[in-house]
Amino acid sequence: MRLGLVAIGRLKAGPERALADRYVERARALARPLGLSGPEVAELPESRARRDADRRAEEAGALAARLPDGVLVVLDERGRALDSPGFADRLGGWRDAGRPAASFVVGGPDGLDEAIRARADLVLSFGALTIPHQIVRGLVAEQIYRALTILSCHPYHRGGER
Repeated sequence: MRLGLVAIGRLKAGPERALADRYVERARALARPLGLSGPEVAELPESRARRDADRRAEEAGALAARLPDGVLVVLDERGRALDSPGFADRLGGWRDAGRPAASFVVGGPDGLDEAIRARADLVLSFGALTIPHQIVRGLVAEQIYRALTILSCHPYHRGGER
């Protein structure tokens, strides 16, 4: 199964980019023995439309054109919270079911259009707090890495007995 992290906006050089890149590279190192590849990162440009609804709709079109067939996970504060082992179980289950890809989508500053949320297999939340989309990208990359460590029984995740 191919893993992808698709985001609206480009991270500038700095601590957010360094954090996301570090966990993407760590995840790539663990992926192959688990029957996975990636995650590949795609940054799509932010819309320049005047109204926020128009920006979200334009970005949804760009996202839809870029997403492969497979699992769609969108990050949104109105989504469902999972613990890390639960997230790893979902990822492993999709892999074991033969899903060809899993795409993790992070919206831009205006959030995601409802059309993308409606297509999602999972709307995932890191909590009710509003978190800047640049930081969410680092969190997604770390949680993908953590899920792979859980699936491979690596000692990185110290969440206790499973």
